[in-house]
Amino acid sequence: IVDRIDDDKDGYLTTEELKNWIKRVQKRYIYENVAKVWKDYDLNKDNKIAWEEYKQATYGYYLEEFQDATDQHSFKKMLPRDERRFKTADLDGDLAATREEFTAFLHPEEFEHMKNIVVLETLEDIDKNEDGFVDQDEYIADMFANEEGGPEPDWVITEREQFSDFRDLNKDGKMDKEEIQHWILPQDYDHALAEARHLVYESDVDKDQKLTKEEVLDNWNMFVGSQATNYGEDLTRNHDE
Repeated sequence: IVDRIDDDKDGYLTTEELKNWIKRVQKRYIYENVAKVWKDYDLNKDNKIAWEEYKQATYGYYLEEFQDATDQHSFKKMLPRDERRFKTADLDGDLAATREEFTAFLHPEEFEHMKNIVVLETLEDIDKNEDGFVDQDEYIADMFANEEGGPEPDWVITEREQFSDFRDLNKDGKMDKEEIQHWILPQDYDHALAEARHLVYESDVDKDQKLTKEEVLDNWNMFVGSQATNYGEDLTRNHDE
């Protein structure tokens, strides 16, 4: 894997080479995931997935009979939500997704034209009082359930401060859609670059801002836990990049 990451074959891995590699691994995972489920949904084998095909494959059982009230409630919520997402991904509006459109449907966070859907779905998930905003308590409840009613752990107190200082940008006590987008899809943050910098910083023994194969192997456990090796999975399978 080190040899494959080293684009210019100079024996060193730079932050840029690691960043490009991580982006490639991420893309490969997404397209493999789509390929894996494609045949389950493309029932008539026309190399497109119509909304009706997806609906039948996913919800067909529920369309015929509801098992109980809980199923009914989640079904009624999820079906229109899926339909809205499908229609946003379906750029030509023919209600049949090409492979690229279906990829946007399954992995909306990777596509510019799907950003509003990602923000809207996040808002709907966290906004329990359905006022169209996420207040501080809703923000905390999404990651911590204080069932005993006791004191909050330190990390929760820190998250409350994060909310006030960095999430609620206009200081009105709640997050609107724009602030939610800034939180979950920040413009100025490149995940792959951050991961690449982290790997170099932690493994670069001689601090020359690049990694030799030896430096990588000496810190192999850092790479096994990283997206650079698909969290270790790429070490156990043979494939060409």
